[in-house]
Amino acid sequence: MIRLSDYAPNISRNSEGIWYANKAEPVSYPREGNDQCFEIEGKSFWFQHRNACIIELVKKFPPLGKGPIFDVGGGNGFVAKGLLEAGWDVVLVEPGPTGARNAKKRGLQNVICATTQSAGFKPGCMPAIGIFDVLEHIKDDAGFLSELHKIIRPGGILYVTVPALSVLWSHEDIHAGHFRRYNPKSLKQLVTGCGFKPIFASYMFSLLPISIFLFRTLPYLLGLRKGGLRWQSIKKDHAEKMGFLGVLISGYLNMELAMIRKGTALKLGGSCLVVARGEKNKV
Repeated sequence: MIRLSDYAPNISRNSEGIWYANKAEPVSYPREGNDQCFEIEGKSFWFQHRNACIIELVKKFPPLGKGPIFDVGGGNGFVAKGLLEAGWDVVLVEPGPTGARNAKKRGLQNVICATTQSAGFKPGCMPAIGIFDVLEHIKDDAGFLSELHKIIRPGGILYVTVPALSVLWSHEDIHAGHFRRYNPKSLKQLVTGCGFKPIFASYMFSLLPISIFLFRTLPYLLGLRKGGLRWQSIKKDHAEKMGFLGVLISGYLNMELAMIRKGTALKLGGSCLVVARGEKNKV
């Protein structure tokens, strides 16, 4: 059993079994975002493939020593549940009450509704941290990573996924509360400057950049779409593809997964990922 109070003194457990911080902090994420994601995650090829890639990363670059992976900003717990089912102990740290409650519905036992700061995590307490499509929502991304460096153990592993390529920026990024998109080089430079040593970096979803550009970025650049995509369009985009197209996409995503499993970096994609090791603070 994980004693969460040993990691964070500023949290207390409520009657639902969720640990809450004494003081809430605002986040850059749409209010309806967690419920919308909760509706599609289990059937979405995107969420399923991202989970598969993350699990392979954790297998190849496992956490340091004993202790759980802290899924920070983990939303409804879809990644955390996948890691748990793959055999890893996981703690979900999600500042949004809706996401925390949805994670509890998913069967996750260790759920903290807080930011890393409001929870008051102790320095050097975490053996591994995952931030999966979180960093783009943080205005001061370097400051956030520096805070994570303080609470990760020396040698602890950081797993990061983010949307890729600034040229793909669109109204959908604005609607989602993004501040930027990345590439593996810029992400490696960022984590290095915050005290981490990158040990693997790659793109993923290499089939997506063309479709993102044509159906999101180009309309945004031409002023043809003033807001984000409608919810029905988003659900359609995430739906499992059927027929020949489904077979083609599935085969390509399996190839991506095999490359990541071998530690081979992809050269292009709609998302990118980095695994890094927390280095000791310089005296």
